[in-house]
Amino acid sequence: MIGSVTAFVLSLLIAIDVRPYLSRLDYILWAVLVLGVLIFVHELGHFLVAKRAGVSVLKFSLGFGPKIAGFTRGGTEYLLSAIPLGGYVKMLGEDPKEEVADLERSFSAKPIGWRSLIILAGPGSNFLLAVAIFWVVFMVGVPTLTTKVGEVMEGFPAREAGLLRGDRIVAIEGQPIEKWEALAKQIHQSPGRPVRLTVEREGKRFDLAIAPKATKQKNLFGEEQEIGLLGIAPTEEFLTERMNPITAFGRAVYKTYDLSVLILITFGKLLQGVVPAKTIGGPLLVAQMAGEQARLGVLNLLFFTALLSINLAILNLLPIPILDGGHLFFALIEAARGKPVSLKKREMAQQVGLVLLVALMIFAFYNDIFRLLGKQ
Repeated sequence: MIGSVTAFVLSLLIAIDVRPYLSRLDYILWAVLVLGVLIFVHELGHFLVAKRAGVSVLKFSLGFGPKIAGFTRGGTEYLLSAIPLGGYVKMLGEDPKEEVADLERSFSAKPIGWRSLIILAGPGSNFLLAVAIFWVVFMVGVPTLTTKVGEVMEGFPAREAGLLRGDRIVAIEGQPIEKWEALAKQIHQSPGRPVRLTVEREGKRFDLAIAPKATKQKNLFGEEQEIGLLGIAPTEEFLTERMNPITAFGRAVYKTYDLSVLILITFGKLLQGVVPAKTIGGPLLVAQMAGEQARLGVLNLLFFTALLSINLAILNLLPIPILDGGHLFFALIEAARGKPVSLKKREMAQQVGLVLLVALMIFAFYNDIFRLLGKQ
């Protein structure tokens, strides 16, 4: 059943420097809400494209296990099941062993193009959900720190150059700047190289040439790199940037792309051993992070939901048998060979894929428990 391993995929969230777990009921409720939305959107993608292709959808289930509630409409049984960490869409003819009388509405009888689109629709819907969330967020407005200096540290170039608390950096190398994030990025990229800052103090503006101190720091993946530091910190002054619908949509697409690349790089670093395997987390990690983001505000929770949706899409596209990516891989082989992979080989591959996912799930739970006990 397409989507039947969503629970496994959702639980394999990669995170770095996560705080110890807090055992809170509200965290669990927020996690169930977030995962429920992501699962529903994922399965809805499969469902809608299957319907459009003329495939008979027998079941649409949100959750696994015993049935809690349900109804039948249009030949499809819609279910709410007891275990909320998963879902599936069951289509006519999806099982190669199944004897199908109505071949016209069978999944396996459809052209390979339609079957591939049905498979891709789940991950694709999660990408679209992320874009939609970012689109709304960027139109509503995202608070960001301004370039007003809140602290000037001893032993760093900023203090030596005469920068003071309360100064506002309004330009760098003649280019206007308003956001602390953009300022920090440019400073980090200039270790040991003088940069020209335009500073505003008590209504007057003047320029300072300061060479950021070359400093070794670890990046997001734990790799040591050299960056430039001035030795300043921001105040808690924020500005809210609101975008028009067109600009916001473009930014949302780019943000989704940017995070997708970051997740793929993280996977690569994980395989290389740069990112330690202990950073892999399971449902307990998702619950903690969802709860924490909810407490920080609606925007934080929306950003987290979008990130998790992208994560789900990418993980599902991995060419592992039993995942959407595995189904797509077999479809591509069929297109290249002109005939499908034998049923025996597919079954063997799916068994291997299932064992792999179960092993990853167990490992993720192992990491969760150790974090809970404070041993990681």
